[in-house]
Amino acid sequence: MDIKSQLHKTKLFSNLELLSKQVVEGFISGIHKSPFHGFSSEFAEHKIYNTGESTKHIDWKLFARTDKLYTKRYEEETNLRCHMILDNSASMYYPEVKNLVIDNLNKIGFGVLAIAALMNILKKQRDAVGLSIYSDEYNFYVSEKNSERHFQMLLDKLNSVTLNTNPSKETRTYHYLHQIAEKLHRRSLIFLFSDMFQTEVEEGKLFEALRHLKYNKHEVVLFQLVDKERELNFDFDNTPKRFLDVETGKHIDLYAENIKESYEKKVTDYLNSLRLKCSQYKIKHVEVDVRSNFSNVLNTFMTERQKFN
Repeated sequence: MDIKSQLHKTKLFSNLELLSKQVVEGFISGIHKSPFHGFSSEFAEHKIYNTGESTKHIDWKLFARTDKLYTKRYEEETNLRCHMILDNSASMYYPEVKNLVIDNLNKIGFGVLAIAALMNILKKQRDAVGLSIYSDEYNFYVSEKNSERHFQMLLDKLNSVTLNTNPSKETRTYHYLHQIAEKLHRRSLIFLFSDMFQTEVEEGKLFEALRHLKYNKHEVVLFQLVDKERELNFDFDNTPKRFLDVETGKHIDLYAENIKESYEKKVTDYLNSLRLKCSQYKIKHVEVDVRSNFSNVLNTFMTERQKFN
C-alpha cells in the first residue's frame, strides 16, 4: 500500500463548506423517517408546519426538496461549546483512495467531512466550536469560537488535512489527549474521531487519557472510524497478500484465511475492552463504518446536543 499516493489527486474537498451543507440537508430531508424526528426543530432550526399557523415563515425551498411543510425557527444564542478532536496519523488514511468522493472515503476523509457537517449545524445554532488535530505531534489547536471568520479558518484547516500526501507514521493518542484535556477549561461537548489503532500500545495509559477528557464535567463522544469489511471482518480473498503496517513499516506475506480467526479474536477482544472502559468512564462509544453514510454521526450529535445543558 503506497500511503503517499492516496489523496494526491483529489479535489473533492475544494469546497468543503458546500459539501458539508449537502450532507446536512440530505439528512434533514429524511429526518421525518427517523426515530429522532423529535429533535428536528433544534437540530435544523425548523419545525413541522401545523394547519392554521401563519404561512409567513414556511421554508418553501425545503418544501420543494422534501414535499413537507416546515417553518423556520429562530432561537436565542446558545452557550454550547463543542471541541472536535481528529486523529491524523497514517492509519487514518486507510483504505487507499485515489479520488475521494462522498461514497468512497477513507477514514480521514470521513472524519473531516463529518466534522465539517457538525460545524455546519453548530454554526446554524450559533454555538462555539474548537478543533484539535494530532498524530505523532500536536498538529493543530484552536479554542472554541463562533464567528464566521473562525468557521472559515477551521474549514481551511480541515481541507488541508485531506490533501496531506505524507501523513505521520506514528500515533501518540494518549500523550496528546492529555494535553488537549489540559487546554479545555470550560465545560464542553467533545467529539473524538479516531480509529483507535495506535503505535502506543499501553492500553492502561490510553484509557487514562480518555478519562482525563472527562474532567471539568465535559461530555465526551468517541467516534471510532473503521473499515468494517476489512479491518474488523478481515474480508479478503484467499490469495497471497502482503499486509503492511503503515505506521511501523513492518509487513507480512500470507493467505488471509490462515490468520482470519485469530485476527478477528484479537480485534474483538480489544474493541470489547475499549467499549467496557468507555462505559466505565461514561464516554459514549460509537463505532462508525466509513463505508456507510453520516446518519450515525448526526443522530448521535442530535441526541448528545439535546442532553447537554
